[in-house]
Amino acid sequence: MSEIAYPLLLTTLAGACTLIGGLIFLLLKKVRPPHLSFFMGLSAGAILFVSLVELLPLSIEIVGFGWANACFFGGMTVTALIDFLLPHDYMGEQVGDKRNRRLMSVGMLTTIGIGIHNFPEGMAVFWGTIGDSEVGLMVAFATAIHNIPEGIAVALPIYAATKDRLKALKFTFLAGVAEPIGALVAFALLGPFITDSLMGYVFAVIAGVMVFVSFDELLPCCFENRRGHTAIAGITVGMAVMALSLNFLI
Repeated sequence: MSEIAYPLLLTTLAGACTLIGGLIFLLLKKVRPPHLSFFMGLSAGAILFVSLVELLPLSIEIVGFGWANACFFGGMTVTALIDFLLPHDYMGEQVGDKRNRRLMSVGMLTTIGIGIHNFPEGMAVFWGTIGDSEVGLMVAFATAIHNIPEGIAVALPIYAATKDRLKALKFTFLAGVAEPIGALVAFALLGPFITDSLMGYVFAVIAGVMVFVSFDELLPCCFENRRGHTAIAGITVGMAVMALSLNFLI
């Protein structure tokens, strides 16, 4: 059991940074349009960068261009179906007007997408640490950095829609806890079956999910307040944060 304690600890700490991101955002006393535009842009930039610069190219390298792109667009299609099937009218009864319904939809989709993203990411941190503790530490550190804007991506729309800090933290926790759960599943069930090829397919699907969330929900929200320069600044900062964090993996 001791041999998995350190890998599991690193995975849990990396996942906890999703919750830290939510807490950082909730320290703001009031959600103002500039905050919404900047942080939505930051989240979209981070998600797009990691999806198109890290996940999809890695998938192409492992399973080839054709299969990687098939899984990528498959991930987008599945996410579109989830978006279509979400109970938007029910959410409206809970959070008020049309704008708040949209923000709640953003939060739920982002929670699902980031949770899906964090699950195999937890596996990667866990197995990387078992294979080489130093490599695992770098992977965990990079993961932790980019989990912070992901936590913001979840907490921001939920809180903006409901003004309920506890609900925002609950959704952020759900997104982050997928990471240590992924590690536990990797250890308990999937260890003998995990292959580079399988992870290649998974990475492409995750990239598709996250790109859809960014294009369909995050980017429209960050530009709708006529604060284009603020939104672009957020997108740029989000991409820069991801570039710096992923640098530890190279």
